[in-house]
Amino acid sequence: MTHPFPLPPHLSPDLARVRDYWQGLLRGGADMPFWDDAKLTDLPDLSERLFLLDVFDQPERFRLNTVPDAFSGASLAGKFIEHADLDWPFEFLRSQASATVECAAPTWFHSAGEGAAHRGAYSRLMLPMWGEGRIGMLLGAVDLE
Repeated sequence: MTHPFPLPPHLSPDLARVRDYWQGLLRGGADMPFWDDAKLTDLPDLSERLFLLDVFDQPERFRLNTVPDAFSGASLAGKFIEHADLDWPFEFLRSQASATVECAAPTWFHSAGEGAAHRGAYSRLMLPMWGEGRIGMLLGAVDLE
C-alpha cells in the first residue's frame, strides 16, 4: 500500500530541524516521543510556524491546541478541526492528521498555493506523539516557500 502523505527524499532545512527535534525526544527504543516532552519554546525561531493538535479516539477527532497567530491562532485554538474554517496553510489537515495517526509515523503535505486563499506555496510536516497509552498529540510545522 502506498503511504498517502510520504516524506520527501529531502525535507527543507526548517522542517528537517523540527523532525530532528522530534527524534531527539525519543526515549530508549521508543518509536515516537511522549507529547509532554515537546516544548514549542525549544524551537523559538520556528514558533510562529509550529502547531499542536490534540488527538481523540472513538471517534477519531482532532482539536487545535496551539496555533500561531499568523495562522489565525486566536480564532482557531481550542476548536475541533471539523468545526473550524480552515484554509491556507491547513488544507487537507484532517486527512493528514488521520494518516499520521494510522501510520504512527511522520507525514508530509505540500501545497502549490493555488487554493482560494492564494497565499503561496507551503509544506507541512506532522509528527505523532504518545500519551495516555495512544497517540495523544500531533506536532505540526509549516514551511512557507
